Amino acid sequence: MSKTILIVEDEDILREVVKDYFLNEGYNVLEAADGEEALFLFQEDHVDLIILDIMLPELDGWSICRRIRKTSNVPIIMLTARVDEDDTLLGFELGADDYITKPYSPPILMARAKRLLKNRHSAVGSTDDTLSLHGISVNFLSRTVTVDGDPLDLTYTEFEILTYLMQNRGIVITKEQLITKIWGFEYVGDDRTVNTHIRNVRNKLGEKSKLIKTIIRTGYKFEDDL
Repeated sequence: MSKTILIVEDEDILREVVKDYFLNEGYNVLEAADGEEALFLFQEDHVDLIILDIMLPELDGWSICRRIRKTSNVPIIMLTARVDEDDTLLGFELGADDYITKPYSPPILMARAKRLLKNRHSAVGSTDDTLSLHGISVNFLSRTVTVDGDPLDLTYTEFEILTYLMQNRGIVITKEQLITKIWGFEYVGDDRTVNTHIRNVRNKLGEKSKLIKTIIRTGYKFEDDL
């Protein structure tokens, strides 16, 4: 079944260009020119990924992202003409999965979208569909996580980071390795992006956050033994 992409962009020409790229790749496309229309379409239709401009009439992209994250973990790529790194970090703190600065290449956007839509759930050295460590249980087929039996609400990227660390438990994973694994070789940005997502994951893990250890000037490690 074709995936459905919601493109939220108030610049008509740019929205049409992006729409054509996704249609040519066989995706279903929904399009919105403002925030209110975007939320309506999201609530009325099944959406697999959202491409979300920040500067929008009615509601800005940050407000839309915040509202969607209250009920859904759908992958979100945020678009902006601003280059302030603090804006990027704010988007990630609100639950965005990726961030692209305008002007951008539509093929790069397509590559980022495909990466997010692809379920990378194979455990390292294993074909198991589930993984449980220290009360954290992962089902890779349904992409769900529970902590001591209680469901954990993770975004797509947070799920990828947590499970990658768990799959490599006891091994120090550098920030560069995380960036390559989650965002790909073409990613342009600094390691504060990783720090922000790790902080989000730890906040959601609560008492289990101690399982993710910071290795100074290197990266992170999921504890194998406690």
